Amino acid sequence: MRYANVRFDLPAGLVVFLVALPLCLGIAQASGVPPFVGLLTGIIGGLLVTLLSPSPFSVSGPAAGLVTIVTSAIVSLGDFPTFLFALLLSGIFQFVFGMLRSGQLAALIPSAVIHGMLAGIGILLILQQLPLAMGYPVGHGLSEDITLQQLQADITPAAIIVSIGALLLIKFWGSSSVKQRLRLSALPGPLIAVLWGCLFVWLAQYLSPELANLARIELPALTSVEAVQSQLSFPNWQAWRNPTVYVIAMTIAIVGSLETLLSQEALKKIAPMTPEPSADKELRAQGAGNMLSGLIGGLPITSVIVRSSANVQAGAQSRLSILIHGLLLLFSAVLFTDLLNNIPLASLAAILIYTGFKLAHPKIILSLWRQGLQQFIPFTATLFSILFLGMLEGIALGLVVQLAGSLYQSNRNALRLTHYDNHYLIKCQQNLTFLNKMRLKHLLGQIKPDSEVIIDCEGIDYLDDDIREMLNEYRYSAAKKGIKISLHLSEDILVRNIN
Repeated sequence: MRYANVRFDLPAGLVVFLVALPLCLGIAQASGVPPFVGLLTGIIGGLLVTLLSPSPFSVSGPAAGLVTIVTSAIVSLGDFPTFLFALLLSGIFQFVFGMLRSGQLAALIPSAVIHGMLAGIGILLILQQLPLAMGYPVGHGLSEDITLQQLQADITPAAIIVSIGALLLIKFWGSSSVKQRLRLSALPGPLIAVLWGCLFVWLAQYLSPELANLARIELPALTSVEAVQSQLSFPNWQAWRNPTVYVIAMTIAIVGSLETLLSQEALKKIAPMTPEPSADKELRAQGAGNMLSGLIGGLPITSVIVRSSANVQAGAQSRLSILIHGLLLLFSAVLFTDLLNNIPLASLAAILIYTGFKLAHPKIILSLWRQGLQQFIPFTATLFSILFLGMLEGIALGLVVQLAGSLYQSNRNALRLTHYDNHYLIKCQQNLTFLNKMRLKHLLGQIKPDSEVIIDCEGIDYLDDDIREMLNEYRYSAAKKGIKISLHLSEDILVRNIN
């Protein structure tokens, strides 16, 4: 870490802090936990994970993609301390993944399944945050059986105004020339949305006190060590008897690892590093962060591409910028609680709705449709399975559908049949296994009696015993039909037969 880099890393750390602050608060609120938990998670990611991570630019913290898993897990397990035990286990699982060098296995996950997972997370995030954006009480759901009168009574016009205004600001701030003219390019859209919400509350207090009656962030005043300790939560150690804990822990570990590794791949494209950071070391760093987060009352931690890209674009030269962002989150939790408590929850809901929209953007769905059914079917299978069954089940079903489609295409393209009059050619285009038996049987069944057929296997170097047996059986049956067979084998296959 060079001191000459400080003049670059200090402003970059400030930018990352401004991006991370509203996201940490919003993700905590969306997860149904106190805002302090989101800040605590960001601090752990910004300090501990940064020191252990092999990447000098990767920023870790609470991830919007895990919000739906966290909320459903807390409900399933019954309380937050039991969830913390599951989070601690997920960190251990991640650390073991890194020790087993399984980081490269993420490359085996098909892109269609990954897009389906992200789109499913995005839709669930939008559905979860819509009630809060409309002014419903925290924890209120659109799916509840309520009357029209109750619906109208719960909707808060001021929350809708704040939410719509925040969404418009986030959408147009990134492409607006106003921020360049005002030299505000360092301010991210989510922070502008938060400032808009605070400004609305401030103006409403003078113009119409009723409009100012919006649900807001509630951070405790951390004026002493005892006050900080009172905000920490600890795992329920008796939860090891609950089998659901292990399923949720594995779900968090798998999805969190996928998000981290995908973020690392995306980061390589905008900030090439030589040598490339080790995926296995990154998993170990994330695992250590999640273990600590589970021990003291945080949320799941992943590497986050939004914060990481902001770090690079702000001119960061080393990991010092990420450490600065972590320290600023720490100071904000201790020194600026009164200021942060003016942030309306509707602003944070709008930020997460926009995040969910980007994850499930219609352009992504249209792009996969244009790539063909082989990509679109696994995508939709993963998406709808996540929506109706669950995260782990959706990923597993998407993988099964993708594997089945790939096997079908591979089997179909392994053998080609062409013919002219009574002359047939079966061309073997790849090594043949028992998976190709059905296709081979179908093609052999199309050869008419009193024909000549060439089975060309010179371009491959392997035939398994099931295929050999089928060809030998066909020789005897074909002779009775007057079919003449010429089998061409490669030298590799002939040598194996001799041996």
